[in-house]
Amino acid sequence: MTSNENEQEPVSGRFGRKATIAICAGIFLVAALIVTVIKLTEPKAKREGATKETAMLVDLMQVEYGTFLPEIVAMGTVVPERDVMLRPRAAGEIIKRSEGFTPGGFIKKGEVMLQIDPADYENALRRHESDLRRATADLEMEMGRHDVAQMDYELLAANLSVQNEALVLRQPQLDTAMANVEAAQAAVDQAERDLQRTTIVAPFDAYVLSRHVDVGSQVDPGTTLGRLVGTDVYWVEATVPLSKLGQLDFPTEPGTEVSKVQVHNRSWPKGMTRTGRLFKLVGALDDRTRMARVLVAVDDPLAHGPESAGQQPLMIGSFVETQIRGRSLPDVVRIERDYVRKNDTVWMMADGKLDIREVEIVFSDAQYAYIRDGLDGNEQIVITHLSTVVNGAGLRIAADGAGSE
Repeated sequence: MTSNENEQEPVSGRFGRKATIAICAGIFLVAALIVTVIKLTEPKAKREGATKETAMLVDLMQVEYGTFLPEIVAMGTVVPERDVMLRPRAAGEIIKRSEGFTPGGFIKKGEVMLQIDPADYENALRRHESDLRRATADLEMEMGRHDVAQMDYELLAANLSVQNEALVLRQPQLDTAMANVEAAQAAVDQAERDLQRTTIVAPFDAYVLSRHVDVGSQVDPGTTLGRLVGTDVYWVEATVPLSKLGQLDFPTEPGTEVSKVQVHNRSWPKGMTRTGRLFKLVGALDDRTRMARVLVAVDDPLAHGPESAGQQPLMIGSFVETQIRGRSLPDVVRIERDYVRKNDTVWMMADGKLDIREVEIVFSDAQYAYIRDGLDGNEQIVITHLSTVVNGAGLRIAADGAGSE
């Protein structure tokens, strides 16, 4: 009996372990099933109102068509309209000099600047005047002889050839006497001119830039006495892009209206300018910039007259900025150049959205662009710079955004 019981124990033990394993596996399967059902039926949390699409805040500009005068900015150099190197046409010693004939001095037209010793020229004039009187006396005597010969010839009633008749009437001697008088008169005229040239006068109202002689200097024809520039007008020789020439008005005849020009030097006080006028188009391009050269005329450039009191003088050789007023542009919209976007487009606001609009720009100056086509008068231009630019993006103006969340 004992041996049989010992043989049955392993069988019952094996069945007990299998039951335990089966129960555990069933529990795990039920647990997995329950977890799966819970996950599939678990409610999902929703965050409503946590995110909200916000329109971009912008400033706007109303589209307005009108007539505008563009300004072309050009840099230029101041040069004198009249510029002469003064040289004498007579030789001699300088015996007198005007106080105004000194660097920085002003000379009026016709004012005596220098006097060359005239003694030699006065003597030459007297000598030639004496020769003239002698030649005139010889002519008068010869004319008397001619009259006597004429009477004798008429009394004789001789029939002579033309050549012999001229010899009888002393015509060659008379012609020679007349030629001597003409030569003597020409010598007197030349001596008078030479004497006048010893007095050197200002050819125009002038400003003295340099002086190279003084009292006691010996001069010859061609000696440089000094440099004079006219005080009535200076020019600013400026360079303008060829594309902008069509917008400028040059005078075609005296009295015609021309483009006004404001001239400014950066060394002047802020806001200080001189007013000039567009004068001429130079028929050659600038060698360095390959741009067109124009001349701007400025009256009383040294501010020497009472009408220019308090204004800044122009200095020859200085580099200045010119603002040339162009022809009027009718029926255009003027906006700042910064508001013209890539590829000649403008940002518009239409029904609260961004509208990227292509436009026709007829002209651009240093500050503005002038648009003729592509905009309507009741529209608004976006003048705010946006970091994200997408056609159709939402926009709002500052007033609309004050109470928005």
